Amino acid sequence: MAEYEACIMELNLAIDINIQELLVIGDSDLLVHQVQGEWTMKNTNILPYLYHVQELMKRFTKIEFKHVPRVQNKFAGILATLSSMIQHPDKNFIDPILVKIHNQPAYCSHVEEETDGKPWFHDFKEYLAKGEYREHAKHTQKCTLRRMSNHFFQSGRTPYRRTPKLGLLRCVDANEASRLLEEIHA
Repeated sequence: MAEYEACIMELNLAIDINIQELLVIGDSDLLVHQVQGEWTMKNTNILPYLYHVQELMKRFTKIEFKHVPRVQNKFAGILATLSSMIQHPDKNFIDPILVKIHNQPAYCSHVEEETDGKPWFHDFKEYLAKGEYREHAKHTQKCTLRRMSNHFFQSGRTPYRRTPKLGLLRCVDANEASRLLEEIHA
């Protein structure tokens, strides 16, 4: 139901800003195939959502739904979850979530040596990808990792860190950081 609610809000937003042709990319295999009529509806509680999406689809000159697995697009899953959790006073409109991409590079002045051969963000990357902790991790280390991993997400194989002022920062290991510093200051 959350996936359908998110889809309905997004379609309404597209209609409000007068979009005529739309490609909807979603990670819900069920929603995409049900909307396309490829899969049947087993849960009758979702039927009103499906009918509503189909009515909204008639308002576009061209609309296409495409499925992208969640592991390939975690950002879509995060946005779908957020949009289903946010309640707007009139219940029919939700403010768009703005995503800023900064074109200026971030700088660092110190690169620490990686004594174990793994980059500093290795634990975050493993936790985000597999939900697993390092072997023999203590309770406080697990809590710290969970808390701090809220500031990280992974797109493909690349981890990023969210920061309030700088936006998204790509995580790099010591070798790449040294190479970037040399390139910048060459």
